[in-house]
Amino acid sequence: QVQLVESGGGLVQPGGSLRLSCATTGFTFRNYPMRWWRQASGKERELVATIASQAGYTSYLDSVKGRFTISRDNAQNTVDLQMNSLKPEDTAVYICNVYLPTPSGPKDFWGQGTSVTVPS
Repeated sequence: QVQLVESGGGLVQPGGSLRLSCATTGFTFRNYPMRWWRQASGKERELVATIASQAGYTSYLDSVKGRFTISRDNAQNTVDLQMNSLKPEDTAVYICNVYLPTPSGPKDFWGQGTSVTVPS
């Protein structure tokens, strides 16, 4: 059974930092790209960062480039998001995601999310 469990969210002042982590089970973690998304209240979900299976490739939402860093530990089956210089507009629920093959076809799997609040 695929499970993604995020942690590390909280309330942080503008300019502060947080490190989110996503612990995974139920699939061969090292074989798949991982993604962090976020969804602010009343807005659509947006892709924040992607990391390739062997961590040689990463990509970021333009608004977080230079501030956020995605990383993975293929021995621990975890993917992290280091967030620095946080801004009020980073306030959202952050969600870990993987796209996997299944007997019924490829499917997105999601964690429950962890909330990040940066007050204005």
